[in-house]
Amino acid sequence: MRRRDFLTTTAAAAAATGAATLLGGCGSGSGGDSGPLDYLSLAWQKESIEVNKALVAEWNKANPRSAQVRYVQGSWDNVHDQLLTSFEGGAAPDIIHDEANDLTDFAHGGYLADLGDLLPASLEKQIPGASWDMVSFAGGVYGVPFLQEPRVLIANRELLEKSGARMPTAQRPWSWAEFEDVARELTRGRTYGVAWSMKEPVNQSVNLALTTGGAIFHREGGKDVIRFDRADSHVVELIHRQVHEDRTAAQSTLGMAGSDTLPGFFAGRYAIVPLNFSFRQQVQQQAPGGFEWVTLPMPAGSGAPGGGQLQGVSPQTLSISQDTKRKKTAMAFIAFMTRPRHMARLAEGDWLVPTGRDALREPALNTGEHGWSTGLRIASDLRASPVLGVRGYPEWKDKVATPALQEYYGGSISLSTLRDKLVEDGNRILARYQR
Repeated sequence: MRRRDFLTTTAAAAAATGAATLLGGCGSGSGGDSGPLDYLSLAWQKESIEVNKALVAEWNKANPRSAQVRYVQGSWDNVHDQLLTSFEGGAAPDIIHDEANDLTDFAHGGYLADLGDLLPASLEKQIPGASWDMVSFAGGVYGVPFLQEPRVLIANRELLEKSGARMPTAQRPWSWAEFEDVARELTRGRTYGVAWSMKEPVNQSVNLALTTGGAIFHREGGKDVIRFDRADSHVVELIHRQVHEDRTAAQSTLGMAGSDTLPGFFAGRYAIVPLNFSFRQQVQQQAPGGFEWVTLPMPAGSGAPGGGQLQGVSPQTLSISQDTKRKKTAMAFIAFMTRPRHMARLAEGDWLVPTGRDALREPALNTGEHGWSTGLRIASDLRASPVLGVRGYPEWKDKVATPALQEYYGGSISLSTLRDKLVEDGNRILARYQR
């Protein structure tokens, strides 16, 4: 979730403005006894920004001056470095919108408040334990998980129906083997069955390992270690096989971001594109007239926990700065923002899935239009990404895993070489953080 690779030029410019705001506009935050609490929002889509600002205005209208909140526009781009600068400078925002994957170092560094004793019982009960697991590490709870984004398949309905393949559902998805068969049936002439976008290959490779009972990151003897056994590598090998052996996946898309595959998808070059759930908005906005598409669940592994339908996610979160002196007020605002109807509005504005049980039942989201019902039905299969809480993961991802996976998917190194790089180099990195 960290960076939306389909930001428009206008949005990117806004992001740069937001970054400057973050660094220079939070001086009244981080523990002031008076004045508004600063709420750093990373909302970037027009609808999402509007909902966030409307909820802040509603809160301020209903609360006294001592509990006022100031909306601060931030950006997903480089937010970790921006927040680190503000934490170390004593000018961090009081309430922080981020994602679970970004909280580990901040929690270990003492920058975030442990929310365990601050959480209202009603809020704690509303969000399932599997979602709380995504923000619990180092002995505390460091964020409220409120939005999440599964991986889904977006398919050309006409091509899929012509192939005669079974239409999968959240209750009965394709198996990975069935998915391979369907990709073969869909590969005809100039059309590939699938387009895997692997510009940023690590998160999806790790998170989809759960479907086959893998994780890549494991706990052994109280420490994080990397393994790349059969269950861990199953999906990685499948993607490689589709590109280089079956020729059912386009090799040209391996260096693409998800949005880069859409023109070819609309033109019939690719029948299926695995994408994050929020990409439905871009598909809906950009699809040519008459183009019919459908949102399908990811394939399931055989003999794996959860029927092979589990996948890892890193949810968007709301956290509180350790330095703020008004933690109870900050938590009251977070509880307000995550009321079921409010959480559903935020999810709708971002085209994401809410975590709250009642929010998942909101009528506005429970529709088959644009694939909303598919995302809501697979919400119970979402688990903490194996990378959450792992110190050293960002370094492993940037220095080892990204280049190694790109080389393997591209066909320039073997599976055994990939395994050596991920495991041997990776465990040396993790060991430095766990001394």
